[in-house]
Amino acid sequence: MKDKDYKISFAPMEGITGQTFRRVHAKMYGGVDDYYTPFLAANKNHAFKHRETREFLPFTPNLIPQVIASNPKDFVWAAGVLRDAGYSEVNLNLGCPSSTVVTKKKGAGLLRDLEQLNRYLDEIFEEDDLPKISIKTRTGYENNDNAAAIGKIYAKYPICEVIIHPRAREEFYNGMPDINAFLNMAEHLTCPVCYNGDIRTVQDFERLKEDLKDVNHFMIGRGLLADPGLALAIKGIDEKQDKAMLHNYLSVLWDEYSKELSSERAVLFKMKELWYYLEWHYPMLKKEINAIRKSKSGAEYQTLVVRVLDN
Repeated sequence: MKDKDYKISFAPMEGITGQTFRRVHAKMYGGVDDYYTPFLAANKNHAFKHRETREFLPFTPNLIPQVIASNPKDFVWAAGVLRDAGYSEVNLNLGCPSSTVVTKKKGAGLLRDLEQLNRYLDEIFEEDDLPKISIKTRTGYENNDNAAAIGKIYAKYPICEVIIHPRAREEFYNGMPDINAFLNMAEHLTCPVCYNGDIRTVQDFERLKEDLKDVNHFMIGRGLLADPGLALAIKGIDEKQDKAMLHNYLSVLWDEYSKELSSERAVLFKMKELWYYLEWHYPMLKKEINAIRKSKSGAEYQTLVVRVLDN
């Protein structure tokens, strides 16, 4: 057993890590200390959509809701709703690089104008009766030159934790994470920090923990989609992780999505999206997995999965 003191969080991924997925992963694999919801959009009408409400109700103890909002008043409303639902922490998304998000001055779009960012946080933290606020952020907008300046802004507020993805918005998920940008931001923070970005293997984690000796919280997204048992492996928990376990996990996901979604086609789309990431973990099966991702029916999909995972 090793590294039991490291905290591992499952990063939110829009359209993938929803309530059903989180429940199945926690039951079948686990090893994750907490899960984050894909962002809940706080709009001026101050009403969550039904599909968003399902993400945080009923209350789940190891779940941290994430909110995205262009207006601080909307964020304050959302945080109040989540507080009343039982959550002691709400995460503010300042990292999403999507063009449709950024053009509305949400997510990483708020990093473009640091004076505006300062005013935004001023208004949020004027409120007294809110849950703890954590932030998930990038290290800049066009580039990482402002990482330290952004860190200094965050340091002015009673933020409970800053989760840093060390890429600028303009990089999206391309290139290597900039560890120096992470350190440049983190050195100005007085609250705990969490590292997020490109942890796909135990070796990635081992390398990062040497580079980031003062960090004990790591957030993983795509790596846990590629290898659902990665958190267990990082923590040195001796669990049997093989193709049979993966097949069982995928079968349960299929069954649960079938109860939730309106058509086999919708279920198939969900499962095929997961196989995009699973291919990272099984590069030697690229041809077979490509066939799975091209399957056109549930029966064809199931036949191909058996061929890949039962041999």
